[in-house]
Amino acid sequence: NEHSSRSHAVLTFHVESRFLGADGAAEVRLGKLHLVDLAGSERLNMSNAEGETRKETQQINLSLTALGDVLNKLSAAAGGRDVGVVPYRNSKLTFLLKDSLGGNSKTLMLANLHPDG
Repeated sequence: NEHSSRSHAVLTFHVESRFLGADGAAEVRLGKLHLVDLAGSERLNMSNAEGETRKETQQINLSLTALGDVLNKLSAAAGGRDVGVVPYRNSKLTFLLKDSLGGNSKTLMLANLHPDG
């Protein structure tokens, strides 16, 4: 976003590895690495945001909530509970990261928090 730093950023690397297997046949492994920088959430009543900034803030908060919903469902499913459908389609962010959040994937989250936030 050229005029605002209030947006999520996703950088995706597609990785391909080719090697000879134990039987001498060529094997290919494909992978994806997502580097994601999430915009922070804000309380609208404290930010005094108006107009486009307010809409932008609402969309960011909605996508962060959708990500939280997906992570909660996946966590519950990993604990053995029947959670039904995981709501990946509730935001563009979760839909984009679908294959990296669930299934046969490894996910690492780093958080930078500020005490005044």
